[in-house]
Amino acid sequence: MKLISYTLGFPPTEMRRGPAQRPWMDSTSDRFAYRCLPLNIANQYGWEMLCPCSFEVTWDGGPSPDAMVVEILEDGWPHPASHFGHGVLTFHVNQIFRTEPGTQLMTTGPMNNPKDGIAALSGIIETDWSHYTFTMNWVMTRAFHPVRFQKGEPFAHIFPVNLAGIEQIKPEFRPYETEENLKDSYEEWQDSRNNFNNELEIPGSQAQKDKWQKAYFQGLGPDAKPTQKARHWTKLDVQPWPGSKAKKK
Repeated sequence: MKLISYTLGFPPTEMRRGPAQRPWMDSTSDRFAYRCLPLNIANQYGWEMLCPCSFEVTWDGGPSPDAMVVEILEDGWPHPASHFGHGVLTFHVNQIFRTEPGTQLMTTGPMNNPKDGIAALSGIIETDWSHYTFTMNWVMTRAFHPVRFQKGEPFAHIFPVNLAGIEQIKPEFRPYETEENLKDSYEEWQDSRNNFNNELEIPGSQAQKDKWQKAYFQGLGPDAKPTQKARHWTKLDVQPWPGSKAKKK
């Protein structure tokens, strides 16, 4: 499968593979946030688009485009702008992306990387046929609260999706007894979890030495044996964009 970015006669937006690391995760006690494998995988699932300039943006709460002021601190092109009004900040992505037939492109904010005073908006672009560029938009959530982006900071995260595939999925509820061994496996895990949490309160216990249960991270079932039904990922080897200066961290 290929993801192509057609350039339009000028340098494209700098992009990099999604890194597993996040500053807020680094600052958690004993970096415990990295024990959550689903967070790590989501962080790496796709590519980040990096801000071309450093700037500070402030919104006065009004609906018009001029209610937002963007102050450029370190120049780069293109500048983000207030295009739609209503506190929406717009990044222009001056490339045309092309995916293979039946595959579209999800564009959202940097995974698990919240920013105070502003929230990323998400969109899905039909890049298997579109000849249009698109924008990445954020909406301010607090008036008179300056928000700063640094040059090289991610402002978007992209990855392929399948719109036709999601329409074919049929959601349903079932009691867990209807899947073989699921009830027993779940209850065994639940007992183990409760016992572990209780032992964490006991000085010198094995649970205190272990600090956390690693079965999911290691792809182990409740019997402490590797799962055989599916592949288990602890990291992703996403391919870099050719010639990119941005390194995966």
